[in-house]
Amino acid sequence: MLNIGIIKKLFYRYRMREKYYDFLPLLQSDKFLMIHVLSVFIGAEMLSRIYLTGVLRVILVSIISLGGFVVLFLMHYSSAPSLFCPPLPAFPPQYSERPQGQHNSSLAKTPPDKPIMLLWFWPEHYRFDLSDCATLFNIDSCLLTDDRSMYNKADGVLIFHKSIKRDLSNLPRSPRPPFQKWIWFHVESPTNTNRLSGLENLFNLTLSYRQDSDIPIRWRLTARKGQGQDFVLPKKYKLVCWIVSNNNPATGSGQRYNYYRELVKHVKVEVFGKAFGRFLNYEDYYDTISSCKFYLSFENSIHRDYITEKLNGPLAAGTVPVVLGPPRQNYEDFVPGDSFIHVNDFPDVKALAEFLLKLDKDDEAYLRYFQWREHFSAQRHLIQQYQEFTQAICYACHHVGTHKEYKVVHNLYKWYFG
Repeated sequence: MLNIGIIKKLFYRYRMREKYYDFLPLLQSDKFLMIHVLSVFIGAEMLSRIYLTGVLRVILVSIISLGGFVVLFLMHYSSAPSLFCPPLPAFPPQYSERPQGQHNSSLAKTPPDKPIMLLWFWPEHYRFDLSDCATLFNIDSCLLTDDRSMYNKADGVLIFHKSIKRDLSNLPRSPRPPFQKWIWFHVESPTNTNRLSGLENLFNLTLSYRQDSDIPIRWRLTARKGQGQDFVLPKKYKLVCWIVSNNNPATGSGQRYNYYRELVKHVKVEVFGKAFGRFLNYEDYYDTISSCKFYLSFENSIHRDYITEKLNGPLAAGTVPVVLGPPRQNYEDFVPGDSFIHVNDFPDVKALAEFLLKLDKDDEAYLRYFQWREHFSAQRHLIQQYQEFTQAICYACHHVGTHKEYKVVHNLYKWYFG
């Protein structure tokens, strides 16, 4: 604390031109006091050389004295030890820390000895209860949190690509803890991916739709154990259906929309979704698909392994998907070849339409597209908007909890765009 009395006495003696050398030992022992006193004296000395009288001199002396106190306070504040060491990363406004005790976390009050995975960004601002990983996927292999104060303890940091600023200013500060792994989280195709300079050699792991990712994300068929229940084909009221929210050509969806426009010249297609102004409630999603004989599983862009939930939806609902995306062989890497119809199997759109109309009249041929159900089952994927990234985040938690090896992703873009 400052000895205000000493400063006042010093200033009085200066005004009276008295000796004040007896105070020097005290000044030398308190650097902040010395700095303040010197600032006051220097200011006073300058004023003494200027022709100022009356109220003006009093005002300027007061301003200089106040300035000295401000300088002293700032120097003292800046030198005070931080409560955190090293300092916490800067948080952009949209990802500010919530008040203490309100972080979304799967950490228990007395957490077990599990690795910690920090969710650095909430993807597209879609939040869910992180305990859902255990509830929905039986994944409880890591302590999952969005509390950035846990950064220095986190074994893994999940970073959503689309949330990264171009200047990388909202990434965690370096240096990172030596045991920590950064996970590049991106589920868009290369057509819809922005290249950000500086990411090429920054990450340890990749999480994407790609089969060769460190953490591949996909809704897969599961092998049936035993006989199980026989598959019952849902009642069909419509021939072809399509649910789509985006027809923006800039996202690569122009090809699928053009194909649809040709198809409706030969066969009726029931359309739903934002792109057509015919909104569908979430609870009606699977019932609507199951009421159709065929569903257009058209991807917005064509890339290897880019096969999204648009394929899983009809498979789980009991409908035959008509796919537009990577080649047939790529689809058969994930599902049986007789579970879907590929547009590339036909010379033109008219030929596909004629084939669908033929199957509509041939129940025996149509039912062959469900023979795979004797050996596999399809799980309904999450469809609520806020759950869009739940599976990916939970899978990342599982990976962090079960893989201890260290690796580095060299030249991220060469791998992703190659």
